[in-house]
Amino acid sequence: MFIEGKNAVRQALEAELTINKLMVDKNVATHRDEIVSLAQKKRVKIEYLPKPVLDKKSQTGHHQGFIAEAVDFKYCETADILALANAKGEMPFVVLLDGIEDPHNFGAIIRSCECAGVHGIIIPKNRACQVNETVIRTSTGAITNMLIAKVTNLKNAIDELKESGVFVMAAELGGENIYNKNLNIPLGIIIGSEGFGVKQSLRSYADEVITLPLKGKVNSLNASVACGIVVFEILRQRLK
Repeated sequence: MFIEGKNAVRQALEAELTINKLMVDKNVATHRDEIVSLAQKKRVKIEYLPKPVLDKKSQTGHHQGFIAEAVDFKYCETADILALANAKGEMPFVVLLDGIEDPHNFGAIIRSCECAGVHGIIIPKNRACQVNETVIRTSTGAITNMLIAKVTNLKNAIDELKESGVFVMAAELGGENIYNKNLNIPLGIIIGSEGFGVKQSLRSYADEVITLPLKGKVNSLNASVACGIVVFEILRQRLK
């Protein structure tokens, strides 16, 4: 997996992701460069290459002279997320993503969740975006502080949460106004896909459906925006 761009590479190094090699534009960076110095400190292998070589290796076209070859992201288990909440002495705060396919949305969701104190995110193994270099870059470093579980079946994950005393709500149209709900409880929130929302099979499997009130003519929000509003309302209530 490649991580590209100065900020993304710096954040990956600072977060101590396992990086096999750092490729650097030999005409851009010197041995005194901040990122190069950090890589040397971490004992990461460094290759100085001509820009055309980096351009060929780049998958985004925006490498800014730095491409890190990193080990694929390490997913956790749902139990690890619950264990983290317990270790912190906090009520579980979990986000489940139902078929989020856009990596920019996924990265933005990770960023919002990390800022709001979410203990972990659960994603399905199939028909959903997995952690890749675009997700890592869009999360602007937040992914290094976020547990992400990849499961075969979201219903099984919901069962596991419920067995641990976590109340599961689907954020979707047609439910109760989110601002009228007590969200200061052990909670799992299901966020639906960009085009279809939360699938009916999961919606009916949740304990309850909550809805963001909308006043405009457009009847839906971008998934990452909706997720951000929901998780920060939960944080607001928890900070009372």
